[in-house]
Amino acid sequence: MLKPTVGPIIGHTTTNHARIFLRGEHNKNMLVFAGIRYRRQGEDQWSKGIFAKLEPKHDMCEVFALNNLSADSYYEYQAGWFSPAGPAHTVDTVKELSLQWPLQIYHLRTRSSQADLPRAYIVGSCRYLRMTAGIASAPHLGDRIFASISRLVEQASPPVSALVMTGDQIYVDDLNIIAPDRELKEILHKYRVAFSQINIARLMSNLSTYMILDDHEIEDNWPANKRESDDHLYTNAIMAYELYQASHSPAHALTDGGLVNKRLDKYWYQFTEGDTEWFVTDSRTRRNLSAADRRILDADQEQALCDWLIHSPARVKFVVTSVMFYPDQKRSDDDAWQAFPEQRLRLLETIRTRCIKNVVFISGDVHGSLTSRLTHSEDPDFEVHTIVSSPLCNSRMLPYATASTFALDQPLVRTASGNYRHELTSNVISQDNFAHLVVDAGQFQVNYHDREGKLLQSIGIPFR
Repeated sequence: MLKPTVGPIIGHTTTNHARIFLRGEHNKNMLVFAGIRYRRQGEDQWSKGIFAKLEPKHDMCEVFALNNLSADSYYEYQAGWFSPAGPAHTVDTVKELSLQWPLQIYHLRTRSSQADLPRAYIVGSCRYLRMTAGIASAPHLGDRIFASISRLVEQASPPVSALVMTGDQIYVDDLNIIAPDRELKEILHKYRVAFSQINIARLMSNLSTYMILDDHEIEDNWPANKRESDDHLYTNAIMAYELYQASHSPAHALTDGGLVNKRLDKYWYQFTEGDTEWFVTDSRTRRNLSAADRRILDADQEQALCDWLIHSPARVKFVVTSVMFYPDQKRSDDDAWQAFPEQRLRLLETIRTRCIKNVVFISGDVHGSLTSRLTHSEDPDFEVHTIVSSPLCNSRMLPYATASTFALDQPLVRTASGNYRHELTSNVISQDNFAHLVVDAGQFQVNYHDREGKLLQSIGIPFR
């Protein structure tokens, strides 16, 4: 067996289940299969191999579902691909072959069933890896921050549960003016190169990773900049996104046979760990830009988000939105939530009138990191926070955000019942960075680190 050409990537993980993505390679006219086996750490016996036939129409990618795992346990696994001799093999017959598994052993940890344990996450966005003629230019620049994240993960207490990537994991449009990538072959190649860099590959093979797209997975400021000729681009970009990012997410349901169902009708999803819950929105592909019903989330998604906010018993509710929920920028920004004020106000009023506590919006996009608090002039019980983490790696062609970027000297929203007022609760970080988020007994702690892993600042936000 050969090691995966991309991956393995650990995706959605629960107390008893984990999803693992990997890619093999085309092998002329021969059949290609992928396999995975696992065992609890400390045990000698491997599980029986789980196998799947790899298909060119899926770019030789597959997601394996490991089921009936034990809670709060460490597992080891091996993964690879191969072409058996003979054209008649099936998933069942390859189980009987004597295979030499790749020597590399990866690790995963299942979630604990205890509700009130401290939890930790890594949050980041906007990872620019410039591609020229299909080759990553200076790849160490776009990959080195993941080595720093790995070092933190290896030493962290409480253990880090997941890496949450909130958008722009790749830049399909990084050379949009000179030589834009529009064909599926080109976009798939970009994903393969971006996700197989040494440090990000090591991190994602040993830590659960959750992703959601933003505009650069398609085109800058999508769909506001869409042209009639862009339907072809969108079809190809979304096909690649589904294969490499959405495939291992909770957006996919499991089939009766325990495999990940490849049919997908939405990209937003939820996941839970103890008394911490996440709602990861798709704030990019379901937009309505018409004046009559302008919205950044489609109606079904907005309703699902509101229902979750109202009825979830979780102590802490994280809402991921790839573009900033607030604060607003001084310049006109038709891409973020400030361009969709009616829908944003509906969500805020739902949170305020229903007295929902400990809601935190997580986002990226602006190439600057910060925390901020939103309050209400006439309702002292209302408080919402936002955590922004961006970028993991900036382009030299793009500026960083600074404190002067944001309009903080006026209310976010004025209403008949009072004003929503926002203020920074941190400095604005204007360099490559990532956030280490710790949910503890009485607060959540936001620790920002630079690309070398040095702590830049730490912000404590008490629970209410």
